[in-house]
Amino acid sequence: MDGPAVVAAAALGYLIGSFPSADLATRLAGRDVDLRASGSGNPGATNAARVLGKQWGAAVLIVDLGKGAAAVFAARGIAGDAGAYAAAITVVAGHILPPWSRFRGGKGMATAGGAVLAVLPFYFPLAVALAALVAFGTHRTELAAQVSAVALATAGLVWFLASWPNGWGPEPGAGLVAFGFAVATMIVVKFAFTRAPELA
Repeated sequence: MDGPAVVAAAALGYLIGSFPSADLATRLAGRDVDLRASGSGNPGATNAARVLGKQWGAAVLIVDLGKGAAAVFAARGIAGDAGAYAAAITVVAGHILPPWSRFRGGKGMATAGGAVLAVLPFYFPLAVALAALVAFGTHRTELAAQVSAVALATAGLVWFLASWPNGWGPEPGAGLVAFGFAVATMIVVKFAFTRAPELA
């Protein structure tokens, strides 16, 4: 696949990732609040549930998961497997660093989960179980994010080296390894700079 198509796929991923789901939920809920200044200060599903109500938190979670998966599927149609992996990285970057809010976005866990569902589907249930187990078992969400990040990077490398079946995801290749390490790095760095006690 040619370079311009992959660049377009990456740009589309970033644009979809930057969709302000938590801000939209705030408006639809009719609340005059800024999630970046209320609750934990994180514009994500957990803080939306805390400030707006559980149903709004669930809606934000679903949308964030959906935009991670949608970006990958759309990009794959534009630029094949290379485009899918590029968008899987940039959709998380767009969520964490959206231009519409001075690059103050969420932590990327839900959006990364959606991307994992699209590019590494057989690992997705393991990723969810691992994050939940560490978060609820230790009550340390930053540790859960760190463990999940390392596990994702490792899973991408293992799937590539072992050439394991990948369901509806793209062919395991170098792009999968790049995705795992890039997303893991972004999430760990985001948690290091924003220590609100929640995963999403």
